[in-house]
Amino acid sequence: MKKDTAAFRSILGRVRGLGSAKSGTHEWYVMRLTSVALLGLALYPILGFFIYAVYGGRAGALEWLHSPFAATGVVLFLLVGFHHAAHGLQTVIEDYVHCSCVKTGMLFAVKFGAAGLAVLGVLAVLKVVVGV
Repeated sequence: MKKDTAAFRSILGRVRGLGSAKSGTHEWYVMRLTSVALLGLALYPILGFFIYAVYGGRAGALEWLHSPFAATGVVLFLLVGFHHAAHGLQTVIEDYVHCSCVKTGMLFAVKFGAAGLAVLGVLAVLKVVVGV
């Protein structure tokens, strides 16, 4: 007959191994950093595009996007935005999906999808700017 040894362990001994994986702080900082970066990166491209689109129509918006600063801002906004979205979805999947095979598949799909959409967005900006 085996005795229940958990009753003789201290409170700290019973919860060891059940705590954090020691990466939560880093994940939290990455999400906050990309959030702040998105706020800063969204102001110039969005405001600039809409101002040029309202006053100059389609030609004005295209003229604005031909500026190297505007194109760089839009590309950075796309890259940081998709990184932020993929990171947030990864956190949700890791927290709420418990089957490891489903979790792995979903994480792969999120990362692959975000990378693919980021590449498509950058190529779209390059097509408008350079005319590829």
